[in-house]
Amino acid sequence: MKTIVSLSLFLLLLAIDGRSHAASPEAGARTNVLFIISDDLTSTALSCYGNEISRTPNIDRLAARGTRFTRAFCNATYCGPSRASFMSGYYPHATGVLGYTSPRPEIGDRETWAQHFKNAGYYSARVSKIFHMGVPGGIEEGSDGADDPVSWTERFNSPGPEWKAKGKGETLEGNPDGKKPVVGGNTFVVVEAEGDDLVHSDGKTAAKAVELLEQHAGKEPFFLAVGFVRPHVPFVAPANYFEPYLPYDQLPLPPKIEGDWDDIPKPGINYKTSVNMKMDLRRQKKAKGGYYAAVAYMDAQVGKVLDALDASGQADNTIVIFTADHGYHLGEHDFWAKVSLRDESAMVPLIVNVPGKAPAVCDSLVELIDLYPTVASLCGLKVPERLQGKDISPVFDDPAYSVRDAAFSVAPMRKGFLLREDEWSYIQYEEDASKGIELFDMKKDPKQYTNLAEDPEYAATVERFKAKMVKKLAEVRDNDLELE
Repeated sequence: MKTIVSLSLFLLLLAIDGRSHAASPEAGARTNVLFIISDDLTSTALSCYGNEISRTPNIDRLAARGTRFTRAFCNATYCGPSRASFMSGYYPHATGVLGYTSPRPEIGDRETWAQHFKNAGYYSARVSKIFHMGVPGGIEEGSDGADDPVSWTERFNSPGPEWKAKGKGETLEGNPDGKKPVVGGNTFVVVEAEGDDLVHSDGKTAAKAVELLEQHAGKEPFFLAVGFVRPHVPFVAPANYFEPYLPYDQLPLPPKIEGDWDDIPKPGINYKTSVNMKMDLRRQKKAKGGYYAAVAYMDAQVGKVLDALDASGQADNTIVIFTADHGYHLGEHDFWAKVSLRDESAMVPLIVNVPGKAPAVCDSLVELIDLYPTVASLCGLKVPERLQGKDISPVFDDPAYSVRDAAFSVAPMRKGFLLREDEWSYIQYEEDASKGIELFDMKKDPKQYTNLAEDPEYAATVERFKAKMVKKLAEVRDNDLELE
């Protein structure tokens, strides 16, 4: 009898012990994070956002199984301050990072997004550009740029030839007589390059990301940040990616409206325009084709990383994020590149695939600074109260959920500030608006052709936004950076 009781007790304890082990997830069972970011990418260049010419099948397939955000905004309209913001969890004016430096001197020992996961036991790795890194210069050198070493378990750079790549090249900017050779720097250059994907930085980035997934997926939880530098200038890619966009003269340009700049304050005219770049219509169309080819090349590299995640067996246990550091003008209002606070420059593509959540489209206004608290929450990590973004995780159960009534972004180079509501886009230059204001009715004028700021009929709306901007600027500076 004692033997039977003892055996029963032993079996009961064994069962309890077995259940306790089953309930305790092994390292590989913790939710992973794959963060993919493109450089200088406008959502208008992606087919999943409605472009009927540009081809992005791999980003499209991620959108088909994730949540695609239609109104996501960066918090600064060029690389350095945008990346420092979403990686640190603070707005640019809170950290003071308004240029191309690391946020670390200002945030002290507070954890960045990647560091928060590293300190929670994740393998945290960066491949290529996550914090600011000069393109093309930093890529040619293979340097770390304004990286934050303590954020990562490991970090890897992806050097490439950039504008020096062998192939058929042309400088489009500041070259009206066609005599300028192919040049480096932040210049519009198209290079239909010789060789395959691995000749260039993004091909090397994809290969390293694939290697890291093979080494770590399923063996330990990972936070893998993969930074692609295309379509940032120079528009360089293997020649086959240009073929769908040839001949360039077939490519349409945005409408050119006579007097389009007449109602825009001087700081609102972008730093790169068809006029000051001296780009005629042929060169403008080639710039667009070069940009699309660079996007197609980047998309192919995204596909390689997604394929590797699927092959790893961890796709159902990994949050995948795809976004860009800011948007980009492709001839709208005769503007090119970034910096502007118009939608084409301030809005970014954002796709988030959360395991177990149904595919969806979310129209809520969201910001890149929301990624840190949201992903930490989804992974069951503590969300630091100090973070200035919002946890937007409710949208993955209810895509109609509204996150905020206005998105906020800045253009420090122009001392510009944006408040983007559902019906209005309000832009002011200088904190006291002394250098001008832009106000657009986004329902009646979604392409932002008519500035209503000086129209007496909208004076009350302007005053409402001025007051709202004062409050917002005080809020973004209200942080704990000086309290410890």
